[in-house]
Amino acid sequence: QVHLAESGGGLVQAGGSLTLSCAASGSVLRPYSMGWYRQAPGKQRDLVAAITSLNKENVTDSVKGRFTINRDAAKHTVFLQMSSLEDEDTATYYCFYNRLGDYTWGQGTQVTISS
Repeated sequence: QVHLAESGGGLVQAGGSLTLSCAASGSVLRPYSMGWYRQAPGKQRDLVAAITSLNKENVTDSVKGRFTINRDAAKHTVFLQMSSLEDEDTATYYCFYNRLGDYTWGQGTQVTISS
């Protein structure tokens, strides 16, 4: 079983920056991917960015150039560095760990952008 611990959400002004982190513990097995989805009120949960245990990255088009995902492999921790934040980035961000299609989710962290 894998447990995810998220941190880093909060309130930030438009144009500002924020970094989310997610640490996986427990039975972390390779290969895997980790990353973030987000869900705004009344909307579906969408992928933001993901990175595999082989360091292959996937960043959704709407945040490319503004968000960066990277990881500390030794600590099974992924980081989502967000900059030039916009009102549309306001959402609950959910970390995930995916191994062979089996997903584990974090509890979610709120990111609110104030204009």
